[in-house]
Amino acid sequence: MRLFAAVLPPDAAVAELAAAVHAVRDDRLTWTAEAGWHFTLAFMGEVSDDVLPELHSRLERAAHRTAPFALRLHGCGHFGDRALWAGAAGGLDALRLLADRADAAARRAGVPMEQHRRYTPHLTLARSRHATTPLRPYLDALADFEGTAWQVDTLSLVRSNLPESGVPGEQPRYETVRAWPLAG
Repeated sequence: MRLFAAVLPPDAAVAELAAAVHAVRDDRLTWTAEAGWHFTLAFMGEVSDDVLPELHSRLERAAHRTAPFALRLHGCGHFGDRALWAGAAGGLDALRLLADRADAAARRAGVPMEQHRRYTPHLTLARSRHATTPLRPYLDALADFEGTAWQVDTLSLVRSNLPESGVPGEQPRYETVRAWPLAG
C-alpha cells in the first residue's frame, strides 16, 4: 500500500478554503481535488503488509503522546514554480512535533523513509503544467486568506490510490486506513 500519515482538515475548513480558491481558479494550473486536501506529516511510499501491525502500533503511540492543538488554514506559498499550497497557522510547533513523531514511528516500524528534513506545513492546492505559468497572481490573491481555527484531534494513516486509467488530469484517490485520537 502507498501510505502517508496526515492531518485532515474538517469539512468547514475545506469549505472556507474552497471558496477562496474558486475565486482564483482557472485552467492554467492543475488543481487538486478538495476531497483530497490534507497536511502530509510523513510520506511512507509503498509499505508492505507485514510492516503494518508495527506501524499501526507506533503511530497509535505517537498519537497518544500528542495533545490536541488548534490549527487554521492560513495564506499560501509555493515550491519553486511548480506547486501552489495553502499554509497553516496556530499550533505549528505541535504540528511539527506530530510530523516528527509520525516519521520516527514509520522508521522504527521498518519503513524505509526519505532523508528527514524540517517539516513545512502545507496543503497542496495546484501544480503548474508548465514552468512558464506564473504563480505570483495566485500567491497575491490568496496571501491574506485566514481560515477559522479548528482542533486537530486525530492522526490519520491514509492510502493513496494512484490513477490507473491514464486519463489526463485524473487524480489520486485517498482513503483513511486507520485513525487515532490525539491524547497527550
